[in-house]
Amino acid sequence: MTDTTVDILSCTVLGSGETLRFDGARALVAGYTGRDEAAVRHHIDELAAIGVAPPEDVPMLYPVATATVTTAASTPVPSADTSGEVEPVLLRHRGRYFLGVGSDHTDRALETVDIGESKRACAKPIGPNVVEVGDWDTFDWDSCRARSWVDGRLYQDGTLAALRTPGNLLGVVAERIGDDGGDLVCFAGTLPLLDGRFTPGKRWDLELLLPDGRTLTHTYTTTEGA
Repeated sequence: MTDTTVDILSCTVLGSGETLRFDGARALVAGYTGRDEAAVRHHIDELAAIGVAPPEDVPMLYPVATATVTTAASTPVPSADTSGEVEPVLLRHRGRYFLGVGSDHTDRALETVDIGESKRACAKPIGPNVVEVGDWDTFDWDSCRARSWVDGRLYQDGTLAALRTPGNLLGVVAERIGDDGGDLVCFAGTLPLLDGRFTPGKRWDLELLLPDGRTLTHTYTTTEGA
């Protein structure tokens, strides 16, 4: 397996320049987080098309090592059969909440055998900048727009109204695996693919446009077998 270990994750808070260091945080990738049952079924069907078994629970929570969450501009992948997806990322640092943008980069071949291991096989890219969210209940989550491009081609485009709200998802986390209030990095799910097909690629561009006009972005490239 490719070594995906990186330095301790650190992010910068837009507006204040504050640096957050996530040493020892719990890291999770949430799957099947669509608010609409038909959209969730669509995503399950996308996975079934490549031989992935249906989930045991909806949503699903997959733990990953915090050390694999990285802001690096280049990341190693175990093979050519990998792909990313734009995701809002919920972060908690010393009791405060933040929003970032990231990619649940996944080994698609391994995904047909073990979904959890397929996610842990690849680093989890995240943008270096985050915004603080004082109250998820008043934050206009549904108006946020997420997009991704693979090798310059638009791959995903939609609003977060398609996904479970942060309050709902964090409640699921607390109910399923407990919550001690410690630092947390949670990839909160993704949007349907525009053409319905997973596409391997070398360059991934991620964008999360916020209701106040600010934009969170990240670009990374992959290096096979590095």
